[in-house]
Amino acid sequence: MENELAAKFMMLLDYVVLISVVPAVLGLTAAAILAVTACFCARRFRRQNKKAGHEASSLPFQPPRPPKAVRSPSGQPPQYLKKSPSPTSIKPLPGHLPAQSPTEQTTVAATTTTTTTTSIVPPTKYTEENELIPKNAQLEPKSPDVSELGDPCSEPGDGSEHGKLGTIVFKLRFLADRSALVVSVVRCRGLPGKNHGSAIAELSTMAGGTLCNGSANGKQTATDPYVKLQLLPDKQHKVKTRVLRNTRNPVYDEDFTFYGLTLNELAGMSLHFVVLSFDRYSRDDVIGEVVCPLSGIDLQQIENQQVALSREIQPRSLKIRAQGRGELLISLCWQPAAARLTVVLLKARNLPRMDVTGLADPYVKIYLLYNGQRIAKKKTHVKKRTLSPVFNESFAFDIPTTEGAGATLDGVSLELMLLDWDRVTKNEVIGRLELGGPRSNGSALNHWKEVCNSPRRQIADWHKLRE
Repeated sequence: MENELAAKFMMLLDYVVLISVVPAVLGLTAAAILAVTACFCARRFRRQNKKAGHEASSLPFQPPRPPKAVRSPSGQPPQYLKKSPSPTSIKPLPGHLPAQSPTEQTTVAATTTTTTTTSIVPPTKYTEENELIPKNAQLEPKSPDVSELGDPCSEPGDGSEHGKLGTIVFKLRFLADRSALVVSVVRCRGLPGKNHGSAIAELSTMAGGTLCNGSANGKQTATDPYVKLQLLPDKQHKVKTRVLRNTRNPVYDEDFTFYGLTLNELAGMSLHFVVLSFDRYSRDDVIGEVVCPLSGIDLQQIENQQVALSREIQPRSLKIRAQGRGELLISLCWQPAAARLTVVLLKARNLPRMDVTGLADPYVKIYLLYNGQRIAKKKTHVKKRTLSPVFNESFAFDIPTTEGAGATLDGVSLELMLLDWDRVTKNEVIGRLELGGPRSNGSALNHWKEVCNSPRRQIADWHKLRE
């Protein structure tokens, strides 16, 4: 009897526990399922908002952040950062504001309403009235813009008063507290157009009076100029301006700061400006250069105030005429049995100064011509910063032969070009030499005849380079 009562009591206890625990477990399971479903829906909703570009609508409680000014590390009043212009974009003329999109206009409006204590001073644009002219410098008279020039050969103010290659205007200021030199590239005026060709051709045609800036019909196309600047003689600090499209009178208004300099060091330095024309498909063309020794400038004046200077742009190729083109030592050996011509480039001497440092980076190209056509090409290594390079490089050329006849040098000639290597611009030809061709004469012709008449002998001789 007692055993039956105990069994019934245990069954009743199990039933009570089952009734109280099962609903709790079911409730927790349902809550977990609902929580997982809610998280899944929320994540899906956020993904849809991100795809549609409406992230802000998913968080309506987050207020928009007002624009904040960026404080300068030098302690100056806060200024709003602006996006720098694209290297290929056209900079607006002084006094004109670029077109703004509606979003930019609303941003500017919000900036003016939220920051009432900050006054934003626009950057000072270049005008010739606010230039501080040094005691020994004279600026050129102001020239009209390209758009105001109808026919550059007939109307006054066509840029001819700025020199045959134009002028460059820049400003200097030395900051003693920062040991920094600030060079402001302001503008260029009267630059030649794209069809001006080489500097020598342009100067010769303008001197003759038949052409104007290298154009046969008197019209001048605009160019895409930019300016490279470096400090000499170290050539360590190299900067450049942006490219301005379709203009012969570009206005840059760009500042470049060179740190770690003193007035004593500046006295032995020079500013080297190179004006180039941008070319999308080949190397950029060099319009001209300006070398401004800082020893000829009153350094105490640039320490107290900003000084504006104007210099005439000079061509780079005219210095070769005044210095000569140098000489080249070549050794030749003709081997009829192997139908091979060996050319040994030994060295060169008395080369012209191609760089502003008074040196050059020469190398030689050799072309083998057969019946007037180039059939093979070789070149030496570049010898850096020297006017007397030593090459000591040997090249072997296989000479074409005809059936039924032995190998001869009939119809064979050599053309040699000595060039100055440049990292950015086109490599400039210093001089040329032809051996065995119809234009071969003098020592070159005698050398070639001696090589043809004395096979299997190394014969060397010096030759003067020509244009």
